[in-house]
Amino acid sequence: MTTGPTAPLNPSPQADPAPAPLFTDPVFDGPTDPTAVFDADSGLWHLLYTQRRATAADAGVAWVHGTAIGRATSPDGREWTYTDTLALPGAEPGDTWWAPELLRHDGQWHMYVTYLQGTRDDWTGPAEIRHYTSPDLTDWTYRSTLALDSARAIDATVHRLPDGKWRMWFKDESRESRIYTADSPDLFTWTPSGPAVTDQAQEGPTVFPLGGVYWMVTDGWSGLLVHRSTDLEHWHRQPVPLLAGPGRRAFDEALGHHAMALTQGPDEGFLYYFTHPGGGRRSTVQVARLHVRDGWLRCDRDEPFPYRPDPAKAPALRGGGA
Repeated sequence: MTTGPTAPLNPSPQADPAPAPLFTDPVFDGPTDPTAVFDADSGLWHLLYTQRRATAADAGVAWVHGTAIGRATSPDGREWTYTDTLALPGAEPGDTWWAPELLRHDGQWHMYVTYLQGTRDDWTGPAEIRHYTSPDLTDWTYRSTLALDSARAIDATVHRLPDGKWRMWFKDESRESRIYTADSPDLFTWTPSGPAVTDQAQEGPTVFPLGGVYWMVTDGWSGLLVHRSTDLEHWHRQPVPLLAGPGRRAFDEALGHHAMALTQGPDEGFLYYFTHPGGGRRSTVQVARLHVRDGWLRCDRDEPFPYRPDPAKAPALRGGGA
């Protein structure tokens, strides 16, 4: 790889292509629900994810429970080093953590993460979204369990509204797995604010601006569903999902699941998602380029593109400078 002053000023699409897979978990071989942010204090990218226990011999879906939040770091967003799992207060060994959502505001990190008590072998039982804060993405303080008027709320994503307030979108499994919302003036106090997208069951929303409008990408289990909005209030379905067919890169020959978008300026972004290569329990994290063309959100996982995330172009709420 060319580095330093001899690096090309305008790399070709073949220069620095995205590694495929981008990350594999060395402990249980089951990273899912990825979230990538930049920490300016350490100068590192951080990848947090659900550490599914893909190699466990548990029956049913117990291997998807009893999961911790794994973390890897990278100086360039390309080569990742597994570091640890998060030690989150207010839980016992064997409890379940899913789908970390991370954002930075007023000098601290906020995490909204799904919590289930214990290790279950089916999909029943209560689930909740908890709020933690941290100065450094390592030491976390419990703030609250959100009152979302749901017995089973999971998979939070958060974005600021045009009026300065904050909105959370989440999957409400007690309401047929539709996407519901809650609003907050300060990221600490949340009030349920009704349905957002109810056209079908889906999960894992990520909300972001690109190409002058807002997008919500969710996992519809047969590709990633896309909804478009100009105001973060009214959403319109894009007819063509993303990542609904197999890719040609290594370990990318399966549907894309539960994604997170990291924008790189107003017109381009990266989509982090996971796949189940071979159709088994094992999963890998992949990344592909996002852009808008002809009013549609596009993501061609087989498209050659230079991948080197730039902190200066990443949004401030993900730790960047934009």
